[in-house]
Amino acid sequence: MPFIANTDAQRREMLEALGLASPDDLFRDIPPALRCKGLKLPDGLGEMEVQSRLAALADHNATGLVSFLGGGIYDHFIPAAVEAIVARSEFYTSYTPYQPELAQGNLQAIFEFQSAICRLTEMEVANASLYDGGTALYEAIMMALRVTGRNRVVVDDSVSPIYRTMIRSYTSNLGIELVETLSAEGLPDREALRKELNDRTAAVVVQNPTFFGCIDDATDIGAMAHACGALLIISVYPVSLGLLKTPGAMGADIVTGEGQSLGLPLSFGGPYLGFMATRKALVHKMPGRIAGRAPVAGNGQPDAQGRQGFVLTLQAREQHIRREKATSNICTNEALCALTALAYLSLLGKQGLRDLAQACADKAFYAQRRLLKVPGVTLRFPGRWFFNEFVLNLPLPADKVIRKLLQRGVAAGFPLVRYWPEMDHSLLIAVTEKRTKKDIDLLAHLLEAIL
Repeated sequence: MPFIANTDAQRREMLEALGLASPDDLFRDIPPALRCKGLKLPDGLGEMEVQSRLAALADHNATGLVSFLGGGIYDHFIPAAVEAIVARSEFYTSYTPYQPELAQGNLQAIFEFQSAICRLTEMEVANASLYDGGTALYEAIMMALRVTGRNRVVVDDSVSPIYRTMIRSYTSNLGIELVETLSAEGLPDREALRKELNDRTAAVVVQNPTFFGCIDDATDIGAMAHACGALLIISVYPVSLGLLKTPGAMGADIVTGEGQSLGLPLSFGGPYLGFMATRKALVHKMPGRIAGRAPVAGNGQPDAQGRQGFVLTLQAREQHIRREKATSNICTNEALCALTALAYLSLLGKQGLRDLAQACADKAFYAQRRLLKVPGVTLRFPGRWFFNEFVLNLPLPADKVIRKLLQRGVAAGFPLVRYWPEMDHSLLIAVTEKRTKKDIDLLAHLLEAIL
């Protein structure tokens, strides 16, 4: 049976309604040379055969590896209660809450997510999520341009190269002057940033921890940016905020990050969750939508039944306002990913998040000490503080070492040569709470055998 099970009679009826003689007439405006000549598809299979076929294809995926991969996406443990909550049909099947009176539960969940992000980042306002960490950072840049009326953005190259690639792609035809400065030993080069700041600069963009895993305090960078009328944008790893100084305490104007580490599985690359928080004074320039809490009755009191009302306070999307006034076209059910993050944070609680962050840091510290005992292995950025990632220099090209370790069941890390040609021997290693002492010792043993 075809996917669209229309009968011949139904197809004729639709063509007659359109005033067409045949399906070919639907495509007559497309030159024949540009038309698809047809697809060579095999005959259909039954359900059992399809399941068997898909299972065989899935077996080709490299799963079950001991993973030390990071670079923005991390292998954290997810409590079973998270899935039990988000899999409820009232959450799982819902879409954009166009009718707030019928979507109070979803709106409350969104409101609580925003509140959690504000507390996590120590900022004043958060929106109801974005697509992922990279697009969130791009949206923050566009917001800074709207706030300042300027068109120059300075980004340090210790910001994720994946995010920077996305930013270059998004801004290439928008008349935005994008300047990328070279970092210094794993951290933003203050002097290089200072030289690029002027009265056309809308924002300075940094990341903490940096893509190299180095911990930074961007308070002084924020002061430099503010001195010339620019904003400070910081991209953060949310789990690290269980221990590290918050971007709010550093004077950040806009904070973004990738929320995958907050209860979302790796899933071969998504769907993930971007988050954004800012100062209250800038909220009207914020993209997306913001859920608010308001009393149903007046005088700041709940209604006669004691209920509090939730609404979409701001929704500057093209679905709600004139398209030319929209700050973003963010939509779809990213709220489900936001709900996942909320459930995860609620289950952990403040102390649980702090304990999680401490476990990641402690295990990463042990891993660094253990791996440095392997002959020929050194630190790329000695003397730098780190959270759960660090860069090692190897006596062999990192990508070759990674391929050999994959054959032994270990995903050893990220080869920095992919984005920094001069770092062909450098390996970025990430350690989460899931990595045991046995896993780390295994990596050290195998690495020593290969080198």
